[in-house]
Amino acid sequence: MKEKVENALEKIRPMLQADGGDVELVDIDADGVVTVRLQGACGGCPMSQMTLKNGIERMLKQQVPEVKSVEAAT
Repeated sequence: MKEKVENALEKIRPMLQADGGDVELVDIDADGVVTVRLQGACGGCPMSQMTLKNGIERMLKQQVPEVKSVEAAT
């Protein structure tokens, strides 16, 4: 599953990089919860939670059905 998630993140990454940000995979737990860290401009952006849920989580769930949710690393 990690490889599937990494491949999906590679498809998302150019959109984030266009705005000066990036995303790093931190962990995937047994329940299908993916933990990521938003980097660069995305890390401190007030819209980062929306990017995480409406962008990254939605796309990951479409491409990797085993993903149940996406959370930001603390």
